[in-house]
Amino acid sequence: MLNLPLKWHAWAVIISIVLILAGGGLFFGLKKVNIGVSRIIDKQEPKVSSIAGLECENYSRRPVAVMLASDVEARPLSGLGQADVVVEIPVTPNGMTRLMAVYQCQTPKEIGAVRSAREDFLPLAAGFQTIYAHWGGEHEALAKLDSHVIDNINAMLFDGTIFYRKSGVPRPHNGFTTLALLAEQSQKYGYDLTKDFSGYPHTDTGPARNLSNVANVINMDYQAPWDVSWKYDTKLNTYLRLRNGTPEIDKNTGQQVSATVVVVMHTSSSVLNKDYVTVQTTGQGTADVYQNGTVMSGTWKKDPSRLDSKLMFLDSQGKEVKFLPGTIWIEITN
Repeated sequence: MLNLPLKWHAWAVIISIVLILAGGGLFFGLKKVNIGVSRIIDKQEPKVSSIAGLECENYSRRPVAVMLASDVEARPLSGLGQADVVVEIPVTPNGMTRLMAVYQCQTPKEIGAVRSAREDFLPLAAGFQTIYAHWGGEHEALAKLDSHVIDNINAMLFDGTIFYRKSGVPRPHNGFTTLALLAEQSQKYGYDLTKDFSGYPHTDTGPARNLSNVANVINMDYQAPWDVSWKYDTKLNTYLRLRNGTPEIDKNTGQQVSATVVVVMHTSSSVLNKDYVTVQTTGQGTADVYQNGTVMSGTWKKDPSRLDSKLMFLDSQGKEVKFLPGTIWIEITN
């Protein structure tokens, strides 16, 4: 056995103690760093969609707007109940309405029946920062879209590819597409796929119900067979959509179409000819906001000098209305 001097033994003991302490300090130091990272992760902002205010995987996806029919022959529509926001406007003198469904959070398996562009929808599509999908359109709308006032995809150029026809559905209501196909063509066009709408303010606490603001039913003054009503569902805290008193169903899901928020925009219109009316969708007017089984009167406002200005909804104090998170329907009446 090797006999080491006592002095060497003492140094060996000191070195061992130092190494133990250093190791322990390093361990605890790393542990503190890990805790710090965990806390940072916990404090990350939720990934919330800008329109509906819902946490979802596609929260940063650029909204896509698709024109849809409301004709009896086209019902039930595919993807109508999966949009983040839907805008409905009467577009003919006899009261026929057309729909613009805007998608961000959800991805329907298919969307249709896809129909033509209308000029009154263009400022709204631009205001939501969308890629606008349509099957042709009336002359004034097409002239503006062809001059590329907004990013758009015209189905007449892609019939049978990006857009497809379905058998068993009467023309012209047999045109359909998907968000994947629209994204494919958007990439080819060089459109920005992550450009985002600035968003609406949201709150988890809806307005309190009382005798002065309770609103269990919304009846739109649209003419038959395009007449619409909404009935409040207390359990789901949503409004359920009906056509001619019959539940409107999304063909993709088999579920009744519903909305957390229904906004009725009051505006003006004028007849252009036997097939078209023009509806004011910029400027300002009165609006009624329905949510949580209540109604609140306010105003709507959209800067007419900027096509892409945000469509805003203001309360009686001039402040933006806070919406409950969920699907928004905007019904425009004149």
